Amino acid sequence: MQRTQTRRTPFRVLALAAAGVLLAAGFAVTTPANAAQEELVVNGGFEDGTTSWFSNNGNAADGAALASTTDAFSGSQAIRATERKTTGSGPMQDLSGKLQAGQTYTVKARVKYDNPASPATKQFFVTMHYGGGTYTNLGSATPARGEWGYVNSTFTIPATQSVATTRLFIETPWTSAENAAAAPATHLLDFTVDDVSLVGAAPPAPPSKTIEVVGKLPGEHNPLMGHKFGADGYGFVHDGRVYMYMTNDTQGYAPDSNTGVSPQINYGAINQLTLISSDDLVNWVDHGEIQVAGPNGIAPFTGNSWAPGIESKVVDGKEKFFLYYANGGGSSNVVTGDSPLGPWTSERTSTLINSSTPGAQGVNWLFDPAPLVDDDGKQYLFFGGGPASTSFPAEERFNNPKNIRVIELGDDMISTTGTAAVVDAPVAFEAAQVFKRGEKYYLSYSSHFGGNDFGGNQPRVPGYPGGGEIGYMISDDPMSWPKEAYAGVMFPNQSQFFGAGTGGNNHQSAFEYEGKFYFSYHAPTLNKRINGNTTQGYRSAHLQELTFKEDGTVNQVVGDYAGVEQVRDFTPFRTFEAETLGWTKGIATAKIDGGSTEFGDSAPNLVVKDIDNGDWTGLSSVAFGENGAATVTVTAKVKPLQSGGKIDVRAGSATGEILGTIDVTGAAGQWTELSTDLTGATGTQDVYFTFSGPTGDLFEVDTYAFSEAEAAPSLDVAATASVRCIAGKAYVAVQVTNNDETAIAADLSSSFGAKSIASVAAGKTASHVFTTRQANLSAGAVAVTATATVAGQEVQSQLDAAYPAHSCG
Repeated sequence: MQRTQTRRTPFRVLALAAAGVLLAAGFAVTTPANAAQEELVVNGGFEDGTTSWFSNNGNAADGAALASTTDAFSGSQAIRATERKTTGSGPMQDLSGKLQAGQTYTVKARVKYDNPASPATKQFFVTMHYGGGTYTNLGSATPARGEWGYVNSTFTIPATQSVATTRLFIETPWTSAENAAAAPATHLLDFTVDDVSLVGAAPPAPPSKTIEVVGKLPGEHNPLMGHKFGADGYGFVHDGRVYMYMTNDTQGYAPDSNTGVSPQINYGAINQLTLISSDDLVNWVDHGEIQVAGPNGIAPFTGNSWAPGIESKVVDGKEKFFLYYANGGGSSNVVTGDSPLGPWTSERTSTLINSSTPGAQGVNWLFDPAPLVDDDGKQYLFFGGGPASTSFPAEERFNNPKNIRVIELGDDMISTTGTAAVVDAPVAFEAAQVFKRGEKYYLSYSSHFGGNDFGGNQPRVPGYPGGGEIGYMISDDPMSWPKEAYAGVMFPNQSQFFGAGTGGNNHQSAFEYEGKFYFSYHAPTLNKRINGNTTQGYRSAHLQELTFKEDGTVNQVVGDYAGVEQVRDFTPFRTFEAETLGWTKGIATAKIDGGSTEFGDSAPNLVVKDIDNGDWTGLSSVAFGENGAATVTVTAKVKPLQSGGKIDVRAGSATGEILGTIDVTGAAGQWTELSTDLTGATGTQDVYFTFSGPTGDLFEVDTYAFSEAEAAPSLDVAATASVRCIAGKAYVAVQVTNNDETAIAADLSSSFGAKSIASVAAGKTASHVFTTRQANLSAGAVAVTATATVAGQEVQSQLDAAYPAHSCG
């Protein structure tokens, strides 16, 4: 039996005592309901020391010291809890994500105490903390002093119990802090624990994040990805390639397996950034996620990573890359990389922008950091947003909230210098970003929607942005942005272009690539194609070209699914990542160990996975060239997961002509390279890899490579034949002319015999006459085989020297 209690109530002792009696009597023991049972506790025997264990910290007052001890029930080690501050203080392990409501589990543990001043017997509980004030005693034991007690209990988690948080720990019966302090040997005694076990249903499989619909339609270039989400896109150009850094909206995506609908996005849980890149702006390589924040993040002192911005600069003679991000709304930070793909490290141990940053006071949201390195080498960071200061008059709060700042960065790019200056962007909300064109600086930003945070329903200054639009300003000085610098609306709200379910705020960037400017923004268009007009806030990055009027102001951007033109054709004759994606259906991507074949050992390597029958990927405008006589071969590096899978390479569409088929063979779970020749791989055409096979995951794909077979070397040789008559009989005269640069041998074969010519020097001609003994000769040909050694390789050329019919009568 289990008892669920709210911590620290006077009734807890009685409830625990009752639970102990019932458990001892065996009333709690039931048969486990699940056939698939597994051990869910990690290092329950403590042979790895205190790994995976920590002291219960469910309440601020809880605390204890945990250490390994050789006084073990079994094996070589156990764990000992000392310096306990409360009766609930003891070894704890976080099992969140491993348990399921309504399922039955068996918990076991050994526990011992040996303080002579403690009672002769003492009760101990194994307890589950479900978060907040909800604690459930799962089982208990009451050993004698110096002896090992044994907890062995089976329990069922109520079907209505939330299991978002499940933390298992060992404790003694509750008493008040005053009572515990008055008799520590009774209530706060040291104790030892060994062989903790929780066996039951295997952890629930995580919801599939794979997007099964075609979210980016073939021929369309927006959104940039059809297999995952990404928001706040920040475009960065380096060495002829565009990198797009985004907030990882996919992190919280968890569609219901029956309805396909995910819960609303939880921005507070996002601590990763997503990165893709392209050199043609249509086929994008998925570089995966960057674990920036959180306990396992590059900068674990931050909890979130939103709205990235990036710049590069040569520091101490080496080019470095600086990736800025919002740590929620309260601060911003930066991590450093050796390339646009990382690897990334944190040179700071605290946030870069926070409430102590000079000039940042009065800014509610210290987020959305956007860097700018100017032509003169100076560097700046734009940040801020959120509600306007309540000290402003209501109309000023609405029209000129003064909630964005710009500050100079230090030469190291990871520190600030001086005081932040106010950016007086009209109707500003967030998302400031600056680019330079000629000698002018352009600052774009997202406008607010009004409401009490901005002074209520106030008259809008004519020409100022409406709610959720991208306004912009033009300045001669990156540190000076008075309201008079406002130039208009760069981009209306995205719902104007994509319809119901796509409204809300936006976040943009602008960048120059190969002589053109481009504008990135986001909209929940992929989310809309999955669920219709009712979206859950999962956003996708888009691109449009950004053009300018003669006076330097921008032509307002029009959003559409068509997107930008492809900058160049895709070059296939190389090894490239299979996660280079123009269009997709039903696939996912994931990182694997090792570096990237295409981008180097220090770059992350991803594969295409979750491949089922009927899934596919597509590439836009693949340039094979016009040599139709050449043989094109495609090679795929694949890992079979079952037998019977195959990859069809198709032209034009996912149902187009099959150019060739790769039968995916080999040992399951082992990477192998498989090839096939293609027929019709000529010109420039869209290419699709379509996948088929039995039910279930078929295989994973790491890379593709197209290769063009070199044309076989040939000899520049000519052969002619003519017919003459001698004494009423015909004869055939053959001439072999060697126009090549090396000597050849020639073998002549006719109906009248054969002849071998050992050598015909370069530029020379050799002749031979075949006697026919016929007065009337029908038309025919002499077969000539020319042979030579070229670059150590024997090369042959076949020729026919034709002759006409002839009569010698």
